[in-house]
Amino acid sequence: MKALVFHEHGDLNQTAVANIPQPEIGPNDVLLQVKAAALNRLDLWVLAGWPGLNLKLPHVMGSDGAGIVAAVGADVQNVQVGDRVAVNPTVSCGQCAYCQSGRDNMCDHFAILGEHLDGFAAEYTAVPAKNLIPLPDHIPFEAAAAASLVYVTAWHSLITVGKLQAGESVLVVGAGGGVNTAVIQIAKLAGANPIYVVGSNADKLARAQELGADVLINRQEENWGKAIFKATNRQGVDVVVDNVGAATYHASLRSLKKGGRLLTVGNTSGPKFELDNRLIFGKHLQILGSTMGPHSDYVKVMEMVFNGRLHPVIDTIYPLQNGPTALQHLQDGDVAGKLVLIP
Repeated sequence: MKALVFHEHGDLNQTAVANIPQPEIGPNDVLLQVKAAALNRLDLWVLAGWPGLNLKLPHVMGSDGAGIVAAVGADVQNVQVGDRVAVNPTVSCGQCAYCQSGRDNMCDHFAILGEHLDGFAAEYTAVPAKNLIPLPDHIPFEAAAAASLVYVTAWHSLITVGKLQAGESVLVVGAGGGVNTAVIQIAKLAGANPIYVVGSNADKLARAQELGADVLINRQEENWGKAIFKATNRQGVDVVVDNVGAATYHASLRSLKKGGRLLTVGNTSGPKFELDNRLIFGKHLQILGSTMGPHSDYVKVMEMVFNGRLHPVIDTIYPLQNGPTALQHLQDGDVAGKLVLIP
């Protein structure tokens, strides 16, 4: 079968669409015929590698996918061949204390498809049957793939961990990425008001406004930290969503009002930076991090996608054979929504 893979860690030159063996499935797995796969910045980090990441090579990329069940393991009972399904990309053991308490995204054996295990950028992939949910006929495979990772991540961060309340103000640092486009919609759905969005160009900000942003700040034209203070009468906002990291954290913390929360699920500009601790204790701030979300959050947020309350944003759809081109597009950063691959 064809798959987007890399044979060793490095840059985009290590990626290729290659022929590899079709995966075998265990008794609790299904063989998924992938109809759509979506890319995340996570794919670039996995390609680069980090100490302790030990992958079976070649590694199949892509942490998002949806498709049709092609075969089922001997013990699988919840789905059958031919079912249309969406897939929660988080793999958990189901046995540890975290899993038993419903916090399976903190599992002692936590893994993400496409990060620690082979992903979806292939004609077929093997996934645990318990990760599947039925995909309604009216939802395109592309939309389900574009939603999975970023929507469960955004929901868990903003609602489950961040406990966003109706009437609270939210600042989203970045207008184009998949998680942030999900955050804007979820914040609007939760009754946040107003929603401020910082973006790098007018097109991304216009899309953010369509998704529910109330106040748009072009960081190329003005100092966004000062703009937030001016817009809030120097009070700041209740919640800042900052997945940029090193380049923006200081300004994000300064943009919070007393008792505010900074939510983070990533660090696209770098993970290491200095913090002025006086900002944290002096303003009674909280920094709340999370990764992905439990299966219960995945089901909840995907139901909102299925019933039309949330709308996945897709930038470009590519054939699988153009996977390296899609990765280059992702690396260049001029992306508004998700990049989807069609095997």
